[in-house]
Amino acid sequence: MYNPPTVPEASTPVPEPRVVPREQIARARVLVVGDVMLDRYWFGDVNRISPEAPVPVVHVQKQEDRLGGAANVARNAAALGAQAGLLCVVGHDEPGERIVQLLGDSGVTPYLERDPALLTTIKLRVLSRQQQLLRVDFENTPAHEVLLSGLARFDALLPQHDVILMSDYAKGGLTHVTRMIANARAAGRPVLVDPKGDDWERYRGATVITPNRAELREVIGQWKSEEDLHARVAKLRADLELDALLLTRSEEGMTLFAAEGILHASAVAREVYDVSGAGDTVIATLAAMLGAGLSLVEAVSLANRAAGIVVGKLGTATVDYDELFH
Repeated sequence: MYNPPTVPEASTPVPEPRVVPREQIARARVLVVGDVMLDRYWFGDVNRISPEAPVPVVHVQKQEDRLGGAANVARNAAALGAQAGLLCVVGHDEPGERIVQLLGDSGVTPYLERDPALLTTIKLRVLSRQQQLLRVDFENTPAHEVLLSGLARFDALLPQHDVILMSDYAKGGLTHVTRMIANARAAGRPVLVDPKGDDWERYRGATVITPNRAELREVIGQWKSEEDLHARVAKLRADLELDALLLTRSEEGMTLFAAEGILHASAVAREVYDVSGAGDTVIATLAAMLGAGLSLVEAVSLANRAAGIVVGKLGTATVDYDELFH
């Protein structure tokens, strides 16, 4: 029987994290499911304006490819030392092959469904002197047959993993997410969801959902106070049968809403260089630590520390074991 959560009066601080042995994290088996993309960066100098239009001319001098979306989440889990698998759909194209290559380099086990009609998603960013000038996206949606095949493969992979992580970027890879969550919970596996859009009914029954402020506001509306926020989240958790919700609040840190109460972790004070990909690091750290046998509260404390480290790096970056615990 599901018991609707009560609304505590105020949040309490999350305790300081303890050091987790490397061997303990190495036993954690995390399966990431979701939308993958290739983050492609072009770096160059701008010394003139184009004679064709009032736009800068970038002389590209360096190119770099990084794993994006769910692939970056899996890479983050692997960087911490967990066993990370990735179930996703990619195209039969150059960026698809590049993703396969980068996954191999990062220690992630790929479970790839290939769709010949799919353009593997690329986010191309053009930068000059660490400033982004332009982003160009290439994408379409995977075929129905490939997604059904992915669902069958998901069921086969479930017994081999301790924690399931759904990374939704609204590119179509999680069309069957509701069935996946139900199957995972029936198998006794915790399910973490990084949500997208305003239809959270599809995430019903998830263990933990990890929205940022803008994503949560899209679903529950603008809250007027902390008490109002607490009441709205309690109702949402009861309606969707969510065990917990972790709200990431940028410079305000993060707040965990769970059956045990409401806990808050203040942001780790350091220079913020780039917040892109910080949400990936947070949910990957949560999954790795839950897979290692830590409590949700302990996992949140470490996820908050990891977020403070990763925002000091450029682009979709990772945090490794030594950075997190030393």
